[in-house]
Amino acid sequence: MIGIIDYGMGNLFSVSKALERLQVPYFISDNKDELLAADSLLLPGVGSFKDAMERLNDLGLTDMIKTYVESGRPLLGICLGMQLLFEESEENGLTKGLGLLPGKVERFSGISKEGTPYKVPHMGWNKIHFNNQSTVLNDIEEDYVYFVHSYYVNTRVDEVVIASSEYDVQVPAVVGRGNVFGMQFHPEKSSKLGMELLRNFTKLMEERVTQS
Repeated sequence: MIGIIDYGMGNLFSVSKALERLQVPYFISDNKDELLAADSLLLPGVGSFKDAMERLNDLGLTDMIKTYVESGRPLLGICLGMQLLFEESEENGLTKGLGLLPGKVERFSGISKEGTPYKVPHMGWNKIHFNNQSTVLNDIEEDYVYFVHSYYVNTRVDEVVIASSEYDVQVPAVVGRGNVFGMQFHPEKSSKLGMELLRNFTKLMEERVTQS
């Protein structure tokens, strides 16, 4: 069963409805012990990185997430939840993240290298391109997904970027290393491709449960 982490800053309704469409059992909780017992965890998020980390810290969920990842079970961060997986963010002042993946969250400059202004936030449908092999990409073709964000991850480790999109800079769209995964866009709002990606993530949980 998937545990959806409730720290007051996630779009819990749309994520839970997507899991229902996939017929995947889930529960929503902010209780550390309940979440630690889940077969996989999902960290949603909308809003400010700084506020999100403060809430995770206050609820004792930061250490819980790190302990959970050490157990080898799968974790997926969505939108802001993906950004929280990284080392730090410059949003509203430099703030340390969960540090599960290498990289820094930075704001789109709004000015291209050629000096042309562009819209921030990055909002709408953009095509993603596959960078590295991953089980979450099994039997999936490149297609369009739905983004809404003003900040993106700048990572020095190319192997972490499973798929990317272009919006003035290369935007890591799907990231992962080991049992930690993230999606910058909203898979639950991204039609067929989004649901396929979520389905592949849930298969990681199902395979682990079957093997245990």
